[in-house]
Amino acid sequence: MPKDQPNILLVTADQWRGDCLSSVGHPVVQTPHVDALAAQAVLFRRHFAGAAPCSPARASIYTGLYQMNHRVCRNGSPLDARFETLAQAARRAGYDPTLFGYTDVSLDPRTMDASDPHLTSYEGVLPGFTVGQLLLEDDRQWLSWLKTKRGGARPDRYVHLTGLVRPVRPNQEPPAYSADETPTAFLTEAFLNWREEQTRPWFAHISYLRPHPPFCVPEPYNRMFAPEAVPKPARHATLEAEMAVHPLARLFLEQLPQSAFVYGAQGRVVEWSETDIATIRATYYGMMAEVDAQFGRIVEALKHSGDWDRTIIIFTSDHAEMMGDHWMFGKGGAYDGSYHIPLVIRDPACAEQAGRVVDHFTSAADVMPTLLQRIGVTPANHQDGASLQPFLQGEVPQNWRDHAFWEFDFRDVVTNAPEQALGLKSNQCNMSVLRDHQFKYVHFAGLPPLLFDLAADPDEMNNLAEDPAYLAVRLRYAEKLLALRAEHLDQTLAYTELSEKGPISKPHL
Repeated sequence: MPKDQPNILLVTADQWRGDCLSSVGHPVVQTPHVDALAAQAVLFRRHFAGAAPCSPARASIYTGLYQMNHRVCRNGSPLDARFETLAQAARRAGYDPTLFGYTDVSLDPRTMDASDPHLTSYEGVLPGFTVGQLLLEDDRQWLSWLKTKRGGARPDRYVHLTGLVRPVRPNQEPPAYSADETPTAFLTEAFLNWREEQTRPWFAHISYLRPHPPFCVPEPYNRMFAPEAVPKPARHATLEAEMAVHPLARLFLEQLPQSAFVYGAQGRVVEWSETDIATIRATYYGMMAEVDAQFGRIVEALKHSGDWDRTIIIFTSDHAEMMGDHWMFGKGGAYDGSYHIPLVIRDPACAEQAGRVVDHFTSAADVMPTLLQRIGVTPANHQDGASLQPFLQGEVPQNWRDHAFWEFDFRDVVTNAPEQALGLKSNQCNMSVLRDHQFKYVHFAGLPPLLFDLAADPDEMNNLAEDPAYLAVRLRYAEKLLALRAEHLDQTLAYTELSEKGPISKPHL
């Protein structure tokens, strides 16, 4: 490895909405450390996840592929071993990519023995990563750290309970741990200790669990934001009107449990009052402030050690969070609230572009090709994403996309519950979204489409798909989506032809 290779720090904050940075104008959120990074970096304002939930979304980051090619459809869908990962590619450049947190990758069962315990969980480690510190969704690694830190008995997940009312209602009481005992602090400390041990250029991926549920945060973040001051969710006036928009919306709204978002809660999300939702939104913003503070510790350490000016930093998320919009919480479906995510990239070699804001549409699938171009590695298979290096250097790439594209697969191959509820086969339980500045078109394999005029209806309230006045628009976007999918079919061997001189490959023409 050349001595002048940069360090790489890839930070993902799980379930972070793209509009929730004070540097992009959010009226309430306070993220001073990420904002300070953006002031010395390039901020991408229209950055979108490739899919949802966690495993599909992360597969796009880690492979540079759209879901239509990586085929990680749900949490638990295996990642095909034939696709090279970001970590494997970085190893070819001489790095030892090291993970702090989780990657939510289900390993390819065809490459493993049937009795391998990794085949019983979707929370596998992305091939190519060395584990610096694992943190799975059941918190067990963090809880063991808490025991060591505090002494006494090992805590359990009841530490996330807040307030005195049972079952738990949304509240701003702190959980049973302090600001220096959070899962975010746990991973930050593990990374900082590891970084001090490094003697050569390093690659670290910090995968923070927060602001992913459960929605709770210790002092002082729990009351940093007042519920009455947070923006109200964008939604129809009644639950019935929201359900009437589309069969998939009805399915979501009928099923979402409160317990998936607030530890110890019972009932359905749609039973929360406006006050409950405002309280959760305020808590969510507090969780972001807590992550931001821990990120600030990392920035300070990098500057103090001299690593700051030789480290590429990427701050992003896997997917976003509905946070009460359209009466929904969580991720999935068609709305921007689930897919619009932050992206800030600081490359010390591009310091003259500090503070630049990019308004072009970018994708989670762009992260891998961006990093690989920067470290001089050619991907082993085709990439659906494209390198953002021209933007980092102050340019605009020729023929850059004029849209965002993402996918969502809502099958359940274990229970078949969505299939039965909607009367569909599993391979019909998917949708593709093409969204530009004017319109959003949502194509379903087995359900009616959606069409929103975003210029006139930015909150996506009025479905125009069946309006005769918009049929020409719907057809135009359907054709554009079809062309996009045809262009991005798996190209791994399509650019190769066997000839008298042997295989000839021209993947970049």
